[in-house]
Amino acid sequence: MRLRLVPAQTSFDFFKRWRLWLGISGLMMVVAFGSFALRGLNYGIDFRGGTTIRTESTTAVDIGTYRDAITPLGLGDVVISEVFDPGFRADQHVAMIRIQAQDDQEAISAAMTQTVEDALAAVVPDIKFVSVESVGPKVSGELVQTAVLAVVLAIGAVLIYIWMRFEWQFALGAVVALIHDVLLTIGIFSELQIKFDLAIIAALLTIVGYSLNDTVVVFDRVRENLRKYKQKPLKEVMNLSINETLSRTLMTSLTTLLALIALFVLGGDVIRGFVFAMIWGVIVGTYSSVFVASAILLFLGVKRDWSKPDPKNSGNQFANVDA
Repeated sequence: MRLRLVPAQTSFDFFKRWRLWLGISGLMMVVAFGSFALRGLNYGIDFRGGTTIRTESTTAVDIGTYRDAITPLGLGDVVISEVFDPGFRADQHVAMIRIQAQDDQEAISAAMTQTVEDALAAVVPDIKFVSVESVGPKVSGELVQTAVLAVVLAIGAVLIYIWMRFEWQFALGAVVALIHDVLLTIGIFSELQIKFDLAIIAALLTIVGYSLNDTVVVFDRVRENLRKYKQKPLKEVMNLSINETLSRTLMTSLTTLLALIALFVLGGDVIRGFVFAMIWGVIVGTYSSVFVASAILLFLGVKRDWSKPDPKNSGNQFANVDA
């Protein structure tokens, strides 16, 4: 017997209160933007600048021991991670310790670096400090600009892709849903003041891809049913399409969430921020595919017959392009 999260045949009315869903989504976006504007983000070392210390020892790296030695120094955001490389010797254990910039300085002082080294040497006697490198505010500012550009370009590419594959109404619905997902993710990181670094940018781009995939599945079924049921009202066709893809949507989201929750609980501090962003992104991405992108499409309307070219809609000449 196969596992089913929903019955094989469903007839939920997803558009009974579609204006309400759009209103709720719009309100959440305003709140998220307001939180970002008022509270800002808790930027990590990647965006604030800081110092990286590379260590090496013959004993295995115990991140908890390293952290207990450094925490009393009150250096703020400290990221400790073990480095793995197939070329390392069996007794070669390497760690990277990243410490945020102190009081808007480019790097921690030489005296503070020595204090960190002394604290680590007290708990790991055979430790060696291979290198000390600093990332200044200018480089961090460039990383912020590059990260924003990456997200904007990704959303722009989605707009062009959906426009060519479907029509401009589909493209606009998909892009609004993606902006909704990204903005709500940034908003919750701002509200909870969770560390925001380059790993979270990677999570945002992954969320864009995941949400887009979900939206395209729904839109593909809408396009098929618009050709099949030419006399049905658009609202009924879209309800039918979402009901037909509902089982696939929920099963995909649930299996993804199971893996992410396991990583969140067992993966440790290093990837916890990334995994939290992914969990939140999967939830809001699934929601936006059904209640935001589709509602925007219903609001804008769409051409019903793809068998005849429509010169009024410039996107129609690519309507039959497959991925």
